[in-house]
Amino acid sequence: MKPSRELLTFGWREWVSLPELGIPRIKAKIDTGARTSALHAFKVRPYSEGGRDRVEFCIHPLQKDNDTVITCNADILDKRNVTDSGGHKEERFVIRTQLKIGEHDWPIEATLTSRDDMLFRMLIGRTALKGRAVVNPARSYVVGKKKAKSKDANKYGR
Repeated sequence: MKPSRELLTFGWREWVSLPELGIPRIKAKIDTGARTSALHAFKVRPYSEGGRDRVEFCIHPLQKDNDTVITCNADILDKRNVTDSGGHKEERFVIRTQLKIGEHDWPIEATLTSRDDMLFRMLIGRTALKGRAVVNPARSYVVGKKKAKSKDANKYGR
């Protein structure tokens, strides 16, 4: 593991992108209480293509906006039973995708689950941060700077 002086510092929430999934911007909560990252998903449909198990799912990338929808496809890495913070168990698909925060990017694992009732459409768990970053809970948008609302609309063709 890198010495802490070389680790990135994130705020408790950051703007991130998931370029392999076609998601240019999504607000994520950096959640050290969660082991694995979680991504909002609905209309989740597993399928096979070229001998590979894949999953198609839709996402509302913007909080409080159910009109903007992005359809994503990814290879299925695994299927896991996950216990959420409320103690509820759910079987979820796990995918691997590239996470980009500011100028930094690396592959992460993320589970797919409905986060309609949650404030954040994505959680970044401690496994994705291990050896790369620390979290300053007093700060927000340290690396993935917040952009003006009109720019968000433009990124999603609105």
